[in-house]
Amino acid sequence: MFLYHILSALILLYFVNGAEINVANTQLWGPGLRAEANVPVRYFYIQAYDKKNKIIKKDLGDDAFKLSLSSPSGQRVRAWAQVLNRLNGSYVARFRLYDFSGELTISLTHKGKHVANSPYHLKEVYGNDCFCPTNQKKWFKALECPKSFQQIEDDFQIHDKIEVSTLREKMLERFGKHHSFCNYVIKNNEVFRECHGSITDFKMFMDAPLLNLARKVKLPDISFFINLGDWPLEKNKANPLPIVSWCGSDDSYDIILPTYDITNSVLEMLGRVSLDVFSVQANSKPKWSEKEDKGFFRGRDSRQERLDLAAMSLKNPEILEAGITRYFFFKKDEVKYGKPVQHVSFYDFFKYKYQINVDGTVAAYRFPYLMLGNSAVFKQDSGYYEHFYKQLEPNKHYIPIKHDLTDVIEKLKWARANDDKVREIQEAGTKLAREILTPANILCYHVALFNAYAAKQNGTVEVLEGMEKLDQPEQKSCRCRRKNKNKAKDEL
Repeated sequence: MFLYHILSALILLYFVNGAEINVANTQLWGPGLRAEANVPVRYFYIQAYDKKNKIIKKDLGDDAFKLSLSSPSGQRVRAWAQVLNRLNGSYVARFRLYDFSGELTISLTHKGKHVANSPYHLKEVYGNDCFCPTNQKKWFKALECPKSFQQIEDDFQIHDKIEVSTLREKMLERFGKHHSFCNYVIKNNEVFRECHGSITDFKMFMDAPLLNLARKVKLPDISFFINLGDWPLEKNKANPLPIVSWCGSDDSYDIILPTYDITNSVLEMLGRVSLDVFSVQANSKPKWSEKEDKGFFRGRDSRQERLDLAAMSLKNPEILEAGITRYFFFKKDEVKYGKPVQHVSFYDFFKYKYQINVDGTVAAYRFPYLMLGNSAVFKQDSGYYEHFYKQLEPNKHYIPIKHDLTDVIEKLKWARANDDKVREIQEAGTKLAREILTPANILCYHVALFNAYAAKQNGTVEVLEGMEKLDQPEQKSCRCRRKNKNKAKDEL
């Protein structure tokens, strides 16, 4: 019996360590394997296959694959490289380059053996801080950007022409007294801005993507205005002004960009942020069968429905774990809503099968991260939306709940009784989210929106007197070869 247990343990260790992986059959794909696919953190996907060329769907452990970078020229490659385990036989390999420009060799190995067509040799690779914008068509193709975005098409449908010469005056007249916003001008891939209003700190969330994109891809000349507040502003359907916002609503007509939260997570991935679209995928343990079959919520009291959810939790603790982390907007009532609870690491949310997504001041910006994990999302019916909501279907990608949350307990009981169906919804929602909320798609969306805006402009884009020019970071080791090429071939 003792020998039997030892043998069983050795067999288990053999498979957990990924010995069944066949390096020739395993597949690698994604923009990180193409030189022109320049994003802050380059990435590609790994799907393990066995010797029978069958897909492996189980967790193979964190150390199944090793990523390494080098340069055939002998140039030093400073990078943060990482392989993230998505817990189902698939992985995300990603790396951030520092002070680099030149040829790059990407090697992915399993137990010392190269995987698929590794090593991959890329020419003209540039680090994140390198100012070397490429042809837009090449960039879109390398990133495999979608041909269109439904939200962009809908947002611009109500705008005939955008008169550049009169837009500033109209914006100031309509929004200047009570709101904060900035006028950005992109001219010859340089970025300028002029801000209005008393609270303009959030301009940094527009500065960063504009400067980053200007280093990587040739942008159209445009002059646009972005709302720096949470709430969308434009209510005039008869004569709407094309103000850009990070959140939309059913009763407003703003042009919607991906939120500053998810965009910043793309720009600062493997840097200043720990929560991003890939880290969630690698930190959503445990597996479905081991999660607690309860609804879960943590958040501040930024909306009455959040308080109502906390009250429901006090009455139904066996099926709902919801609590308020901070009382600020409403009067504290610990008898009705409970005492403030401790913050919980976002990754620990996924210990629960059912994630309750409730609006904050506007749409809850945690929603995309919840969708990217491996729990089922119960989404409050809401008039607010982010740039990707139109690609989701209720009861297919998430479980809808009423705006007043009066059906939450009923829906949770239904979920417990219909585990297979809920699992199906969770898997479909997670799959779609991981396809549409990639770093590439977030940045593609920005450039596609700028192109749509430029197509509507009438007049010449000029840098206004008094506008501040935004400086690019210092280029330490960047040598952009594209500057010496025929400019006619490098137009948009």
